[in-house]
Amino acid sequence: MNSDSDLQIAGDILAVQHLLQPAREHPATVAEFAGLARSISADRAQWEHLVEYDATSRWYHRLRTGPGYEVWLLSWVPGQGSGLHDHGPSSGVLTVLQGELTERTERGEQSLTAGSQRVFAPGYAHEVVNDSLEPAVSLHVYYPGLTEMPMHRAAHCTTEAVPV
Repeated sequence: MNSDSDLQIAGDILAVQHLLQPAREHPATVAEFAGLARSISADRAQWEHLVEYDATSRWYHRLRTGPGYEVWLLSWVPGQGSGLHDHGPSSGVLTVLQGELTERTERGEQSLTAGSQRVFAPGYAHEVVNDSLEPAVSLHVYYPGLTEMPMHRAAHCTTEAVPV
């Protein structure tokens, strides 16, 4: 009878560094992009001082870029909205950092409060609006980076590269 245990045969798995996955410098999966957005959301010092509010149009600021992706910070004063649109070939993660936004899709509408996240694939059409009485801030991660934002309108379709 052999007295070797699995641990004695294989050794300490934590000591075998070549078997461990190194931490990624940049996200590569939907879960990692959502995690990146949550991490930025939790670190208010990273974004809070950058936020501006513009009564004439939605304010946006590209916060970060990485291999094939970009992270945008947006502010919304009461009444501002994106219009019905999709993100072309980009997938995305929308995270509400502060305040409340309403997302409207063909399936209905959903209230998104601080901490809420929406993950979407290319071609996902939605409208985001600040229906509340307070300003809101959101974070948007796009992979690949946002190159177009086709607007969905009955009369015409335009393409802009303005994030949402």
